[in-house]
Amino acid sequence: MASLMKSLSMTPRWIKRRVLVVLDGVIVAGSLQLATMIHLESLQPPRNTSLWMTIGWLVPISLLFFHWLGLYRVVIRYMSHVTVPTVVIVVVTSALLVAPASYLAGHSIGPSIIVIYALLLLLGIGSLRFLLRELYRHSQRRQRKPVVIYGAGAAGCELVAALRNGGEYEPVAFVDDWRGLEGAMVEGLRVHQPVALAALVQEHQVAMVLLAIPSAPRWRRREILHWLSDLSVPLKTIPGSADVIAGRAKISELREVALEDLLGRESVPAFPELMEANIRDKAVMVTGAGGSIGSELCRQILAQNPVRLLLVDNCEFALYAIEQELKQHIESTQSRCELKPLLISVQHSGSLKAVFESFEVHTVYHAAAYKHVPMVEFNLVQGVSNNVFGTLHLAKAAMAAGVETFVVVSTDKAVRPTNAMGASKRLTELICQAFAYAQSGTRFCMVRFGNVLGSSGSVVPVFRKQIEQGGPIKVTHPDITRYFMTIPEAAQLVIQAGAMGEGGEVFVLDMGEPVRIHDLARNMVRLSGLEVKDAEHPEGDIEIVYSGLRPGEKLFEELLIGHDVSKTRHDRIMTSKERFWEWPRLEAFLQELEQAFIATDHLRIRQLLQSAPLDYHPLDEIADLVWEARQAMLPQTRRQRPGTNATLRAVARLEPVLKPVTKEG
Repeated sequence: MASLMKSLSMTPRWIKRRVLVVLDGVIVAGSLQLATMIHLESLQPPRNTSLWMTIGWLVPISLLFFHWLGLYRVVIRYMSHVTVPTVVIVVVTSALLVAPASYLAGHSIGPSIIVIYALLLLLGIGSLRFLLRELYRHSQRRQRKPVVIYGAGAAGCELVAALRNGGEYEPVAFVDDWRGLEGAMVEGLRVHQPVALAALVQEHQVAMVLLAIPSAPRWRRREILHWLSDLSVPLKTIPGSADVIAGRAKISELREVALEDLLGRESVPAFPELMEANIRDKAVMVTGAGGSIGSELCRQILAQNPVRLLLVDNCEFALYAIEQELKQHIESTQSRCELKPLLISVQHSGSLKAVFESFEVHTVYHAAAYKHVPMVEFNLVQGVSNNVFGTLHLAKAAMAAGVETFVVVSTDKAVRPTNAMGASKRLTELICQAFAYAQSGTRFCMVRFGNVLGSSGSVVPVFRKQIEQGGPIKVTHPDITRYFMTIPEAAQLVIQAGAMGEGGEVFVLDMGEPVRIHDLARNMVRLSGLEVKDAEHPEGDIEIVYSGLRPGEKLFEELLIGHDVSKTRHDRIMTSKERFWEWPRLEAFLQELEQAFIATDHLRIRQLLQSAPLDYHPLDEIADLVWEARQAMLPQTRRQRPGTNATLRAVARLEPVLKPVTKEG
């Protein structure tokens, strides 16, 4: 049967249509003949010549009307209840043709025969098509993967229809936690309670569970996902209701489970007045516009109708990608915003000055930074220089141009940093704090948060790739934890925090509960339908191995330096007052630091960073690759370590400058 249906499905459509026309002709003739037999209460076919003449007229005329009414445009394998009105219309039409056909044949047929004929024809034409559809589906079921759908609501029903019309999956059952549906039949499938899922997986050899609850709150989805992870069955989900309603996705588009469903929280509605305060009808600049946070900032800024959006990035491809995306959005929405892609490094003070002189800018969102901890450790000079002096040049150019608001995107790694990247970002905060109190023309504020899901270098895509390659998953330490937030939520909160600042504040975003990376890796393995390989499960699929903490990496991240924390009008945004140096003192320090960069003096850079109010306590030796290469070329007796007398004497020259008391702010 399967091979026969396969050969039939591969037959040219015009041949299948002609076969269907012939079968319909037989059904029309047989229905009228059978209707007459029922009316006459006879088991013998009537031998009335005029009846056969009526059939001779009725069959071709009916088939012509069937074709004209679109019956043969319906693809049988995709038939659904939507086709029923078409079948009813052609049946009624054919029934109305019986009387004229009998008149042409010189024969009179009573109304009762016509009614019986219509019912038989409806049964025959409808049954033929639905029988052929079911035969086709039955032949396909053996080739499809059985799946269970979690959620028997409207989305689940739509998903069943889409899967049956597809060629890869065959739904075998529904699972829904609403007890009112238990045992009910929906779309021909029985609805089971979640506790029966393990048995269903075993009984039907289920290849995948599909989550069809797009409108469920995130906390509920998270509960379900945690529960399903114990089954070690592959899990996919349909798009969220917002994407479906907006037309950005279809129910049938199966996706990998979004880790924000597993880790995130319910998003808080944005305050429209905060979102538009620094953007609407203003010119806005975003540095690092091609990055994860920068690009999302650009998307959300564009939605607030700025008059001009300046995209600043030193990566050509990243800048091109975001510029093309935003340009398409502007064209589709007929926005009046001017888009200016600028291929500039924030370390080039002259280029920055020229940009501010050429374009009036009201608001700056500074997201450009080297952020990968090991990469900055391996490239200490360039990493710290870009983060610190790039911010310094940008802030000076912004103040000179009269920019109204300057918002810096910071990181939780700036809190009591153990790596150069975190130290550089804390020094960036100090620069903006100093400028905030040294002048009044430009309002500076900093927004600090942790990791974002799906950003470049994030563990989530790395783990997913390692799972696809068969493992192992590499985790640095069994106890390492991190805060996570979705990119859209982080960008939205950055914009709102920037609108609340009066000047010099460090805003801290509520990141929720920290996540143990080992647990994240284990859940990702199980949600992929695999089993973690360990001492208890030596037959498992994916092993989790520990590679050790990388240079400068901490086990636990923090968000606050002190305890002077205040709430804001937004539940997810706090503000913290933290100590800093006033500008004259910080300026002298930065001049010494710049000289160390020019001399590529790694020891002096580290010692200077330790002398500033950064709470910088490096855990490892200097890991800069140039430093290590230089050390390898020196004799053992001449090799230097951080804290040597030469470096301490260099720092001692700063003592007269560093004497003023620090300012608390």
